[in-house]
Amino acid sequence: MERFWLKNYPDGVPADIDADQFPSLIEMFEESFAMFGDRKAAICMDKAITYRELEEMSAAIGAYLQSKGLARGSRVAVMMPNVLQNPIAGAAALRAGCTVVNVNPLYTARELEHQLKDSGVEAIFILENFAATLEKVLPRTKVKHIVICSIGELLGPKGVFVNFVVRKVKKMVPAYALPGAVSFKNALSAGRKLKLRRPDIGPDDVAFLQYTGGTTGVSKGATLLHRNMVANVLQICAWSEPAFRSVHPGESLLTVCALPLYHIFALTVCFLFSVRIGGANLLIVNPRDIEGFVKELRKYKIHSFPAVNTLFNGLLRHPDFKNVDFSHLRMAIGGGMATQKAVADKWLAVTGCVLSEGYGLSETSPTLTATLPTMTEFSGTIGLPVPSTYISIRDDDGNEVPIGEAGEICGKGPQVMAGYWNRPDETARVMTPDGFFRTGDIGVMSADGFTKIVDRKKDMIIVSGFNVYPNEVEAVISSHPGVLECAAIGVPDVKSTEAVKVFVVRADPQLTAEALVRFAGTLLTPYKVPKLIEFRSELPKSNVGKILRRELRNEAQAGGGPQTS
Repeated sequence: MERFWLKNYPDGVPADIDADQFPSLIEMFEESFAMFGDRKAAICMDKAITYRELEEMSAAIGAYLQSKGLARGSRVAVMMPNVLQNPIAGAAALRAGCTVVNVNPLYTARELEHQLKDSGVEAIFILENFAATLEKVLPRTKVKHIVICSIGELLGPKGVFVNFVVRKVKKMVPAYALPGAVSFKNALSAGRKLKLRRPDIGPDDVAFLQYTGGTTGVSKGATLLHRNMVANVLQICAWSEPAFRSVHPGESLLTVCALPLYHIFALTVCFLFSVRIGGANLLIVNPRDIEGFVKELRKYKIHSFPAVNTLFNGLLRHPDFKNVDFSHLRMAIGGGMATQKAVADKWLAVTGCVLSEGYGLSETSPTLTATLPTMTEFSGTIGLPVPSTYISIRDDDGNEVPIGEAGEICGKGPQVMAGYWNRPDETARVMTPDGFFRTGDIGVMSADGFTKIVDRKKDMIIVSGFNVYPNEVEAVISSHPGVLECAAIGVPDVKSTEAVKVFVVRADPQLTAEALVRFAGTLLTPYKVPKLIEFRSELPKSNVGKILRRELRNEAQAGGGPQTS
């Protein structure tokens, strides 16, 4: 397959990376520990740890895990928000030869039980705020070793007062209340008396089981090998290098890590990327607290800012965000959901930095494509395939469609997963005979190799036989100054099979459904214009901030919620 898009690569970006540069993430960690010992690795609520401290603490915790009999490949869960113990625990488990299973700390007992049982987790690091959920499911899992973390352990007394607004904690479970549980502090102390044994880990060993959001059914674990993760880190480094050329060689890059580290986007693009280049992560525990988030940002000179569209939008609407020092910001990357032009334009006006976009999935470690790091305006595309990556646009039969026609985006490269954990049938459904991963997203590739996502295959709305893509409708509706955010879905309609319905959170309380429909009619062909508008105070979102159309569809199918036409 010809990679005709290479002619549009920025100068200095290679066509390929050497995925064998590091046999595993362990060697990558060790090189960075040796090179960047005095640099800050992570900052959380004014407390920082250096790479030397990360090396020492992860070695101690890794030795503790080994002392518990955890063998090579044993699964270790990390169930924490963005606190300092999170990267320490993840690095420790990898250095001990284990496989990391990242867990959303806000999971319900049902969701947690599925993931722990499906992956066969034997040990877990969990923030004390969420241990009550673990307590409910523990007897039905294989978990034998529990390390309960307290924010105050590494931050001091002020860390205890972190405000978790996402869910009220009804019950706190102290470390001694769960069988086999110890505090992080005690595990660290015990591990410091032991010696970490370097495991025999290679490219084909499993580094992470990264569970998908379950939007197409039961949540599945994407099996990400050390080779996959090393490759994607090196691809991101190669692609972003032109953006950071103006940064002084001795200056440490500071990345805003507001996306949760249990999500593949933050895991690779924030944490692992920073480790490779000796940069620091500014860990934001609760990004939904926009007021507190902006106060944190005003303390630092930031270089890189990965986030999702809804978070960029929320920050831009805070009056103090414009007072953040953006003079060092070289790259802002949108991912996880479509980045809207209205948000990108305002971001550029406020920060002076173009909002670029990356594309990928948990199954691809995650980055498959990215917009040019040298671009001067928002492109509206997901860019070009990153080095060593192939993108093919295919029809339902797996045949490549002509340039300019819509089809399913399929990707191939060293960052693509080995398959779904213990689910060969599901793996077979998403992998083509020639090794391409079917993303489930519909896209169009231009003659220059730039791809534009049209929409999720399963989110497409069929109106009288015409395809309507929610992303396009949402982009138009969100450009209205009276709209804060929105989501479009298809609902049954006796005349046209489906009709377009849009859920809207108003920025202007005086905005009416009629005015919004008229506005949409000036920018969309009639069959794409929303037939139903429903105003809401908020929209359902994942913990990454991605609007959940699936929940809105489920509500609509159940007949819930008022409808305004």
